Amino acid sequence: MSSPEHKQKIWSLIKDIKTGMLTTKHGEELRSRPMVLVQDEYDGTLWFYTDLESEKVFEVEGDNDVCVTFSDTENHVYVSLTGVGRTTDDKSLIEKYWNPFVSAWFPDGKDSPNVGMLEIKVEKGEHWNSDSSKMVKLVKTAKAKAKNEQPDLGENEKFGTK
Repeated sequence: MSSPEHKQKIWSLIKDIKTGMLTTKHGEELRSRPMVLVQDEYDGTLWFYTDLESEKVFEVEGDNDVCVTFSDTENHVYVSLTGVGRTTDDKSLIEKYWNPFVSAWFPDGKDSPNVGMLEIKVEKGEHWNSDSSKMVKLVKTAKAKAKNEQPDLGENEKFGTK
């Protein structure tokens, strides 16, 4: 697992992106779909609302290894987080994270019979952060190629276990 400082770093990278692509396993196929974060801080767990009757819930129940990726192409930030997913209908969690955006997906409100939370306990991940423009990247890549070296295109770090 990562340190409190590293968790803060991950949060600083993903908090403004908000929408991640959740990948689950459907039989032998990998499937991804957008999911919106609902939390205001990150402690190693990601929270999303979900319809408890949705296909992704059945996929997580069948194989709880999941991956969530975040991408901010404008600022050249990319984060991939892998962990274990589970669903819950815990009313205190539903209440804690409820917001007007979520109500659009659950017209019957917090008491909708299918409203639930998807919890992802992050075990490992990787992030890339390059504040360089395309032109700077092209120049760095060309220089590195001329020197038969790998270009330095910004920060890249792997973390976690498993």
